[in-house]
Amino acid sequence: MSFLVLLLVLLVEKLSSWRARLQRDSLWLGWLDSVGGAPSLTARPWLGLLVAVLPPLLLLALLLTLLEPVAYGLLALPVHLLVVVWSLGRGDILRAVGPFRDAWRREDAQGAYHVARRDLGVQADNDDELLAQVQGTLVWQAYQAFFAVIFWYALLGPVAALTYRLLAIAAEQGRQAELRERAVQLRHALDWLPARALVLSFALVGNFVAVSRSLLHDLLAWDVPAARLLARAGYVAEDFNEGGLGAKGVASLDALWQLLVRSAVLWYAVFAIWTLLL
Repeated sequence: MSFLVLLLVLLVEKLSSWRARLQRDSLWLGWLDSVGGAPSLTARPWLGLLVAVLPPLLLLALLLTLLEPVAYGLLALPVHLLVVVWSLGRGDILRAVGPFRDAWRREDAQGAYHVARRDLGVQADNDDELLAQVQGTLVWQAYQAFFAVIFWYALLGPVAALTYRLLAIAAEQGRQAELRERAVQLRHALDWLPARALVLSFALVGNFVAVSRSLLHDLLAWDVPAARLLARAGYVAEDFNEGGLGAKGVASLDALWQLLVRSAVLWYAVFAIWTLLL
């Protein structure tokens, strides 16, 4: 059923607007703020984060336990689908990068800096640094919005996928600094394995020799942030020059996206074979 759910997720993502309608974070953020503001938990942020995260996970686990034995698990399928779709990243990174691509192609440096700051939250001191940061943002957003979620769903099911997104939202939007810091630490732990799997995917569908030569020492390092590792891996795997303003820089963004698409196809192929063998 997991592979069927992943195929349905692709259809929902590409052919409908369900994701935007389904992804409402206000309830989770309100609950997170309530827990973080409790006087008894303020001094114990680890306990506060645990109290915030466990109830939705336990409710989901209980619901799946009740539904999966019924009708050969068919009643659980829509729950799996809804949870995975909700757990995908927020926004559309391709649409967000679009204005930057247009400005960069026109060699409109001022416009490119403006839209990069407005749409991507990226700032830089020079053109090469700006393009490199946008490239890294493209890879990171694609990873955290899609690859990490399907990795944990395929490996451990919808509870793991939901855990990743709850922690990601808490790390990015939590109001209590201590709670947010703990969520960042747990998210780093959850990012470690799928980020390395994506790096290996980049090597297989891109420049294997360059990736293995450049990132071999960092691949198993615990303290290397996933965003930095993936940005470097994408750049090395696609083997392009950053270039300057104009079509060459836009081509590098297109090449990175195609690298991500090839990696996604590889992952789906591996999951399909895994499903058949199981």
